[in-house]
Amino acid sequence: MRKLILLLCISSMISCGKPESHHIRLWYNKPADAGTPDLRNGWQNDPEWLKALPVGNGFIGAMVFGDVDKERIQLNEKTLWSGSPDDNDNPDAYESLSKIRSLLFSDRYKEATELTLKTQVCKGAGSGNGNGAEAPYGCFQTMGDLWLDFGTHSNYENYHRELDLEEGLVRISYSQDGVFYSREIFASYPDRALIIHLRSDKKRSLSFSATLDRPERYSLGTDGSTLLMSGYMNNGRGGEGMKYAARLKAFSRNGEINYNDSTLIVKNASDVFLMLTAATNYRQQYPDYKGDDPVCTTFNQINKNASLSYQDLFERHLKDYSSIFDKVSLDLTNDPDTIPTDRRLRNQDDLMLQEIYFQYGRYLLISSSREGSLPANLQGIWANKVQTPWNCDYHTDINVQMNYWPSDVANLQECFEPMTSFIESIVPPGERTAKIQYHAGGWCVHPITNVWGFTSPGEHPSWGMHVGAGGWLCQHLWDHYTFTLDKNYLAGIYPVLTGSAKFYLDWLVKDFESGKLVSGPASSPENTFIAPDGSKAQISMGPSHDQEVIHELFTNVLNAGRILHDSDPLLNRIDSALKILAYPGIGHDGRLMEWRKEFAETEPEHRHVSHLYMLHPGNVIDPEKTPVLASAAKKSLEARGDAGTGWSLAWKINFWSRLHDGEKAYSLLKNLLKPIQTYIIDTANPGGTYPNLFCGHPPFQIDGNFGATAGIAEMLIQSHIKEGDSWLIRLLPAIPSAWAKGSVQGLRARGGFEVSIVWDDHELKTCEIKSLAGSVLHMTYGKMKYSIPTEIGKTYRFDGSLKSILL
Repeated sequence: MRKLILLLCISSMISCGKPESHHIRLWYNKPADAGTPDLRNGWQNDPEWLKALPVGNGFIGAMVFGDVDKERIQLNEKTLWSGSPDDNDNPDAYESLSKIRSLLFSDRYKEATELTLKTQVCKGAGSGNGNGAEAPYGCFQTMGDLWLDFGTHSNYENYHRELDLEEGLVRISYSQDGVFYSREIFASYPDRALIIHLRSDKKRSLSFSATLDRPERYSLGTDGSTLLMSGYMNNGRGGEGMKYAARLKAFSRNGEINYNDSTLIVKNASDVFLMLTAATNYRQQYPDYKGDDPVCTTFNQINKNASLSYQDLFERHLKDYSSIFDKVSLDLTNDPDTIPTDRRLRNQDDLMLQEIYFQYGRYLLISSSREGSLPANLQGIWANKVQTPWNCDYHTDINVQMNYWPSDVANLQECFEPMTSFIESIVPPGERTAKIQYHAGGWCVHPITNVWGFTSPGEHPSWGMHVGAGGWLCQHLWDHYTFTLDKNYLAGIYPVLTGSAKFYLDWLVKDFESGKLVSGPASSPENTFIAPDGSKAQISMGPSHDQEVIHELFTNVLNAGRILHDSDPLLNRIDSALKILAYPGIGHDGRLMEWRKEFAETEPEHRHVSHLYMLHPGNVIDPEKTPVLASAAKKSLEARGDAGTGWSLAWKINFWSRLHDGEKAYSLLKNLLKPIQTYIIDTANPGGTYPNLFCGHPPFQIDGNFGATAGIAEMLIQSHIKEGDSWLIRLLPAIPSAWAKGSVQGLRARGGFEVSIVWDDHELKTCEIKSLAGSVLHMTYGKMKYSIPTEIGKTYRFDGSLKSILL
């Protein structure tokens, strides 16, 4: 009977007596003020926008403010970029490369830096130094706003606004002038549309007007049955670039609907739903692509869905969304949810807040990254500006990678395809960059890229010479394979891995003092050191980050080659290079060295901690397998401190989790959850969390949300270390004392496993592991170990001593 009770408990993964009001949601008792912010210029975020609630389907994103009298719904379409394809590869860079290396090997850093500044940069304007809206580089931009004007100005009561994470929609309700009103807003992936449902409890008491606008470059009109906003983006050369369209249609059984030149008018209804579709001709910007006109695309999307009722649309959305979201649950408390989310932020020890934040990260990835769409950018899919922060592009020196840290461990495999496709898409331009910039084979990319295939160095080598980016992107492709063990996927991405390895084989040079292969000239993102000649420098030979990334890439390529039975002689070259690749050292102060020599940092608490790559997301440093390196990594983290930008704090959660220090990881999580009121770009002030739980760099960057979700998962389960030919699953490796009891269901582990855990009084009670690939199961809890061969599709259950539970 005891075993049966344990089995039932772990199968449901919920605590006995858990209240029904324990619902995963963000909720507030007041709206965000729609206001009239300047959305054209500057990077300063509209503070009220950071109180609005996000919905998205990977293609369309929206921020819902919830105003009673005049609702504002700010819109995004993932492919809406200014700019256009551009040639930024610098043919003059190569001739100076050997000279720079010689100067660096001779410790003549000032001269090397001066020559690097002149030569190892892109051609043209590059990213516009992060202000690319008017340059060919371009930027991701707002699609504008949908305004619903109810023509009311009287008082209201019983206001409630929430983002339901379990159903993937925003709800708003209130009473005004004796009428109860409600709204529901969601973005449907199956139907590629934004749906807004409005109701009143009094017949024919719902009237409003709707219009669309954006800060620039739009026209608004109607075809008599829909409202259409369309226009062209700036191509960065003074001409017309990408074409876009957004289309709105109203449906009602009992109201009057009319369209004039610029407004949709609804009168005397009690139940109305609006459907908004949006599209661009992004792929048409390439000469060999013949895509749809977005004006036609939006019309066809609405036409396709016109026969569906609101209930049909909602059920289709819910079936799709819940099939992903419901795979994972985390329970840290049984308390009912009676505290508005903005008030919860005042207490970073609030266990429900931590629960919500974990699931919010999963929600944001589902909403901003679905198959067929572009990957999540610096703000996911949500941006309210024309000139967005850092162009809202894809930063490859950690940020886009961090976006996808939770995709596998948090059971969001459906969200990873855009990352794979995007990496594959930058290989052809990356091959051109490798050839022109460096006379090298294979492909490369530097710290930034965009939808136009920018792979050149940046405008300034201090940050723009990050040549480790390609290898870091490849780490994600290999890591995704380790979770799935899908050999077809591995075969598909294998040419991308080997192409990156080919570049590094040509890029690496021998350090004649040590005889080792080193990368350079290169930076350690984005840090500065004091050189032996007294100059401040960023460029050196063999920075630890590059060496670690290349070591990992070469190792992964060799492993992939063995799995795929590849006999290409390239693998022998990689193996030979790997054996003489320089490895990071440990300094006299016990820290893992960031550069090949013990340089002093100009900013000891710098936000980037890139030289600890092989602790996380890599898998070389481990407290049990490599205790000396783990100690050096710990000293480096202690020297960096516990402050940082939002994403930096999130990374540190993962670092300390990998060191099995749950208390320290938990303290960093609390730092990240502190309310922040700074909305302008500021790399000096610590990051935190905005009222709508967006992560503050500041300003808003979504990587902190995703990094923290991954970090919480790392506290509960780790599987990055191999035990023989299989991965070792560690249960509760970094559980903090604050999490005295709880359960988690559905996390994924490398080797093709799905893991669920129940713990109480800080001790494991039961675990359930489903084998998805039939590999050998190796797992540990504390000092206990267990190994067993598994069968595909079979579930294995264990008690707190790792003893098998059988019925």
